[in-house]
Amino acid sequence: MNPVIAIVGPTASGKSTLGIEVALKINGEIINCDSVQVYKEIQIATAKVPLDERRGVPHHLIDFVSPDVNYTAGEWAREAANKIEEIENRGRVPLLVGGTGFYLRALRQPFFISPQTDESLRRRLNDLRDKHGPEHLHRLLHRIDPEAAAQLYPRDWPRVQRAIEVFFQTGRSIVDQQPERPEPHESSRRLRILALNPPRNELYKRINERTEEHFRAGLVDEVRRLLERGFSPTSNALGAHGYRRVVEYLQGFRDLQSAVEQTKLDVRHYAKRQLTWFRHEANVEWFGGFGEENGILRSVLENLAAGPQFK
Repeated sequence: MNPVIAIVGPTASGKSTLGIEVALKINGEIINCDSVQVYKEIQIATAKVPLDERRGVPHHLIDFVSPDVNYTAGEWAREAANKIEEIENRGRVPLLVGGTGFYLRALRQPFFISPQTDESLRRRLNDLRDKHGPEHLHRLLHRIDPEAAAQLYPRDWPRVQRAIEVFFQTGRSIVDQQPERPEPHESSRRLRILALNPPRNELYKRINERTEEHFRAGLVDEVRRLLERGFSPTSNALGAHGYRRVVEYLQGFRDLQSAVEQTKLDVRHYAKRQLTWFRHEANVEWFGGFGEENGILRSVLENLAAGPQFK
């Protein structure tokens, strides 16, 4: 059987570049596996590869979700499975590229099929979150479903909000329903996870430099325009790394230099958590370097050639 390849690793490790190079060598198409790059209208701090730099390699599940939508890992997994089938039916090789480990886990271990979003209920919860803060939603969840609340951080509002929605829509705790999972998509059994692990000091230096470049490139103006258009400062997209501290700056909670430095720290911490996550995943193959390095590309291709052969 042909493998489904996943190229993962911490932010700023060169996954996107490596993914394009591998796709060009093996007749591949890329499925985005980054929870920030799914959002359209945010660009600067997402590290999306511009269209003119994709070298003709098709990219899927990227730049297609509105910033105010709570796009879930379960939704991504279902859409990714469909894209894998479409790509393979064209006789090409699917490559999942990105650093959101939770997305990959959802593909390997599907979540229960939750009820369709009740937009009216979601708007009311969004209003409560915007008015009182994400911790207010957690207190609400604790009153109606203390078991679910005990498993979620108070500021993890997307999952807190979804747990509230599920309870009101079904009358049952999300905790009770989660074991009712569908079977994994067959492609998950063919998944080969290739992870980048560049030197930590060099990675952090790259993160710091890239953060400064994002601010020079107009990140503050990008966020200001989105807020002026009415997008919530607590939306999924604007709560992402690289955007959250800019929102705080525009709201007057910190100065610009503080926003820059805190963003650097946030992203470095996120990179560390990504590495920890993938170290706890099963059957991950590690490559010590950045994705742009010729030696890494050669090692990845040799590794793939030694495994199941492509058609």
